[in-house]
Amino acid sequence: MQKIHFIAIGGAAMHNLAIDSHNNGNIVTGSDDEIYEPSRTLLAEKGLLPAAIGWFPEKITADLDCVILGMHARADNPELLKAQALGIRIESYPSYIYSQSTNKQRVVIAGSHGKTTITSMILHVLKYHNRKFDYMVGARIEGFDTMASLSDEPVIVIEGDEYLSSPIDRRPKFLHYHPHVALISGIAWDHINVFKTFEDYERQFELLAEGLPKSGTLIYDETDDLVDIIGKQERVGIQSVAYLAHPHKIIGGITYLQTPSKQEIEVEVFGEHNMKNLSGAKAVLAQIGIDDEAFYEAIGSFKGAAKRLELLGEDSSSVVYKDFAHAPSKVEATTKAVKSQFPKRRLIACLELHTFSSLNKDFLPQYAEKLNAADIAVVYFSPHTLEHKKLPPISAEDIQRNFENKNLLVFNQKDDLVAFLKNQTWTDTNLLLMSSGTFDGMNFQEVTKTVLS
Repeated sequence: MQKIHFIAIGGAAMHNLAIDSHNNGNIVTGSDDEIYEPSRTLLAEKGLLPAAIGWFPEKITADLDCVILGMHARADNPELLKAQALGIRIESYPSYIYSQSTNKQRVVIAGSHGKTTITSMILHVLKYHNRKFDYMVGARIEGFDTMASLSDEPVIVIEGDEYLSSPIDRRPKFLHYHPHVALISGIAWDHINVFKTFEDYERQFELLAEGLPKSGTLIYDETDDLVDIIGKQERVGIQSVAYLAHPHKIIGGITYLQTPSKQEIEVEVFGEHNMKNLSGAKAVLAQIGIDDEAFYEAIGSFKGAAKRLELLGEDSSSVVYKDFAHAPSKVEATTKAVKSQFPKRRLIACLELHTFSSLNKDFLPQYAEKLNAADIAVVYFSPHTLEHKKLPPISAEDIQRNFENKNLLVFNQKDDLVAFLKNQTWTDTNLLLMSSGTFDGMNFQEVTKTVLS
């Protein structure tokens, strides 16, 4: 039993790691200056929700075994400064995960897009076949109580985020994990606020591949030009495994996998990007003892990770999806997927610009033509979000020019966007909402009801 304090306990990964640590019998405390749902309720259910919001240096005492520092905190955080003054061991959450996994076979799923879905597919198949494993994944999955598990199991599967580890550890998270098996799904510039050039961003994935041990395995999407270059480089003692989109066909809005045995497997995920994700997951599972037959038996019941092409509602004429897509490559892949799945229906695709990168004028050109698969393309941004992130203002003209879509509609008031959606004719028309935010608190249930009525 250890005594562990989490600084920024409300984060997506942090609160799940805190709950798992508590479940394992450790004494867990934490602090944060903002905690949103579902973190608030989940922490409260375990008695881990801080009694008051804010930072309290008095919580940092010499008897702590470890302080785990989240990225949401700042380098001058008063609790962090107290821990440093007392000489307490301070870990970022990825370094802590590695410290608990040194005797395991470590599998890391990385890439600018697809890593959450691929990791989720792997976890689903392993659980289906009652395999024992630990994990860390960036979204909730049906059948799993938490997004993290650290125990004494022999294998750990980790979603490898390339973002910085903590305010005092500026390395990408995935470089902490030292995997035996690594997958890279794709590289498309993101996180412009910390990786100022594309070359700097790409270099992080090269370092991941270069860090594999002898007898390690690198699995990669060979249709991605940059990943293909990394994957094909000669590395002594390293096995490289390339993958493509899984053969499939679409009949009546349903996707079927076409297997080597001529069997057709109905799956709930769809789109070219998800067929690649599925092949990547299959290749990883082959490395840890799941053969093709076992994979196909399990994958048909995979319903997807939370917030990834989440079905909000459907009827015989329309479907409404909400997706976490926000980076350019994700936006393009998701828009094409929904249009390809329902080619005879009109598609209205709405994207909220919400992240530091997407709201940066210098990054906007990366979105050129990314919404062009939609019949009606809409971009929403909030001036309040720009102010909150201390970013220079952008205009509708900036967005229209850089997206290179002559029919693009731009809104910066939520009520105007909702009114536009309510005034559309939804017969044989689908709606796709894409954001890492909430469209300024849009009532998704109400919008869905409008579409389906």
